[in-house]
Amino acid sequence: MPKSTFKYTNNEVTVVWKPDTCIHSRICWTQLREVFDPAKKPWVNIEGATTDAIIEQVRKCPSGALSYFMNTTGENTAEKDIQSEVASIMNIQIKPNGPILITTDCEITHSDGRKEIKQGTTALCRCGESSNKPYCDGTHRKVGFEAE
Repeated sequence: MPKSTFKYTNNEVTVVWKPDTCIHSRICWTQLREVFDPAKKPWVNIEGATTDAIIEQVRKCPSGALSYFMNTTGENTAEKDIQSEVASIMNIQIKPNGPILITTDCEITHSDGRKEIKQGTTALCRCGESSNKPYCDGTHRKVGFEAE
């Protein structure tokens, strides 16, 4: 569980950032610098792009460190009320020396039986060293993990 959570809203959408789960893939700020700029404080400028552009970019976050909710549905929507569209084709990528990327929405069932809907891209640990299992936290780089 992340130790810190930050929220940024434009009154239509709220972006949630959990820095403890970030694997620093740089996808957010290299593809939507108007909103995500690590050189600035705060690094998220929620007014920098349209709500649709922000949602599209947040869904690309491979670690799930960035997520969002629509303010009209509310942050406290019960997990049982969250619906996920079933992908007709599951898209999974094995990154050389890195995580397993699921690039379609998916449901993760944890070892304790808890279920979690993940939207967009999800990065799963492949090296076994992540402190955020089953998700990748970038530790594979530190430990020199190598695999095709």
